[in-house]
Amino acid sequence: MENHLTLGAAALRKAALNEEAKIYILDNELLFNVFKKAANRYIGGDTLEETIPKVLKENKDGHKCSIEFMGENAKTEMEALAATDEFIKICETIKGNEFNASISLDLSHIGLNISRELALDNLRQICKSAGNNEVIISAEGVNMTDSIIDTYKEASKNHNNLGITLQAYLHRSKDDFADLLNYPGRIRIVKGAFETPAGYSIPRSTELNDIYLDYIDTLLFRRHRCSIATHHDIIQQEAKKLVNLYASHKSCYEFESLYGIQQEQLAVLKEEGYMTKVYFVYGREWYLYVCNRIAEYPMNIFTALADISQ
Repeated sequence: MENHLTLGAAALRKAALNEEAKIYILDNELLFNVFKKAANRYIGGDTLEETIPKVLKENKDGHKCSIEFMGENAKTEMEALAATDEFIKICETIKGNEFNASISLDLSHIGLNISRELALDNLRQICKSAGNNEVIISAEGVNMTDSIIDTYKEASKNHNNLGITLQAYLHRSKDDFADLLNYPGRIRIVKGAFETPAGYSIPRSTELNDIYLDYIDTLLFRRHRCSIATHHDIIQQEAKKLVNLYASHKSCYEFESLYGIQQEQLAVLKEEGYMTKVYFVYGREWYLYVCNRIAEYPMNIFTALADISQ
């Protein structure tokens, strides 16, 4: 059974990167409505307006939030500009409602695959609109890593509210991490969920857990702002020890969970006095995100099937 679930999770990760499959499902009303039942567990809604009440509830419960408008690979400048306008709308909504929240985004969504200059200009507009709120660049496929880091480094010269995500499972991340420590932005550490070519990444293992914690140890020791973005209970418990060891200020770290995934653990962390954050995504481009969320924990496959059958 466990082997079959692991194989199913691997197949889902590959399916997540299949552009034709994504288009087929999202453009087919029947399939869209069927799979949306599984997606609803993990997304804030189709629109920002649907997501706002959920953000407000999490804030009232004491959690900071992050809000992302889903979408990857803008194919035209018009698409990239439209996405940028939506992110600016998020910024204005956060400020207008005085939410305790940050903004997250994929650089490909605001034009990085079209041109670096387009994405950089759009990113700067978003950072400016965000004001004192953070903007965190999300991770994407390994083929995007160099261009993502280069764009981040350039934009962060004038925007201290800009942060970046590092994927612990990539072999290259050791060198990237050493480089990124020279920049002031928050570093969000994730294990990594994207399918990679052979030899590019470390599989889920005790070794990967140790590498993840080494990154957190260094960040907390250096008092560099970080996000501990994992649902792994063992890592969370070990990270708590590091937070206590270094007497980390609450502005320096945050335990982050994705909306709809093991939020009970996050509630416990909050009750224990740790800084916590719930990551929301919204929009119709949920295919890649949801495939990766289900694949992350193979037992989620059964949950998705139960949601679809209702």
